[in-house]
Amino acid sequence: MGYASVLLARPGAAELPGESLLDATGVAWHYGDPLKEQHRATEETVAVDRSHRGILAVSGPDAPAFLNNLLSQKLDDAPDGFGAAALDLNTQGRILHHAGVAVADGVYYLDVPSYQTESLRDFLQNMVFWSDVQIDTPDLALLTLLGPAPADVEGAVFTRRIPNFGGVHRTDIAVERERIDDTASAFPLAGLMAFTAFRVAAGEPEQRADLDERSIPHEAPYLINRGDYLGAVHLEKGCYRGQETVARVENLGRSPRLLVKLQLDGSAPEEPATGSEITAAGRNVGRLGTVVHDADEGPVALALVKRSALGAPLEIGGTAASVDPSSLPVDEGEHAGRRAVDKLRRGPESQL
Repeated sequence: MGYASVLLARPGAAELPGESLLDATGVAWHYGDPLKEQHRATEETVAVDRSHRGILAVSGPDAPAFLNNLLSQKLDDAPDGFGAAALDLNTQGRILHHAGVAVADGVYYLDVPSYQTESLRDFLQNMVFWSDVQIDTPDLALLTLLGPAPADVEGAVFTRRIPNFGGVHRTDIAVERERIDDTASAFPLAGLMAFTAFRVAAGEPEQRADLDERSIPHEAPYLINRGDYLGAVHLEKGCYRGQETVARVENLGRSPRLLVKLQLDGSAPEEPATGSEITAAGRNVGRLGTVVHDADEGPVALALVKRSALGAPLEIGGTAASVDPSSLPVDEGEHAGRRAVDKLRRGPESQL
């Protein structure tokens, strides 16, 4: 039998119906009024049950260097209280795991969708070799607080703060699983649907729903560290698997696809399904990801779309769609390597 949160016993709690590529099994999709729950997060702090996510704890003297050598985030000098994300890439730079990261009392906590817990644990365990690290699966439950930034929550094992998450402040906390009911009781509840609407607005992908086996980090701008923003990919850290692809795209060009937000035609008789083909003038130009109803904008989605089609009218199985311009990245790096190549091609006069 699969996981079922104790918060599913709360009045009005309803799970996401049917099968889905989203990691949503075992927690409430909403508590009776999902659009109101989303609006409420803009006015006061609400709690979202994300206790179905898997949490790993990596500890020991070598933990900072061990994780820094494997993952895309700079973690060798991460202090207590650090919070961000990190990717595990393959040798071609394609995304295998996308984990939230938090450091507390010298322990590195990694949280991932429930379907990735085992594979990430196995990967880390297989890479230990002679490192003095320990990899555990603590019985912790993740809650996400959306809305005005709360004070420290009593009993939180770790706290990770994300100042701007689709227009609201987000605070992820982990508590002992037996404390989830009591901890959540201090806040009004909102379902995973409200969280998902803000996630789509932020442009944060969920691995299985929004990415595919070819996805590289630069396809999702939310994943890239820029300025003071901490995503999942540090652009100046030391070597790790897949770094060559990251560096090449950052310095020489752009990804052929981009994860963008789509506005969907709300008058369509049926909502398109995650994983559907996106077409422009009858040509396949992308893949539909997370689909959700936003309280203000109606049906919206994330989608991987070819850059050449970003300005074109799109269609998904008969449903019209358009790229939300606000989801297009403003800063994709300076591409210093590309400028150097262009100068060499133009000849000596370009050096003047």
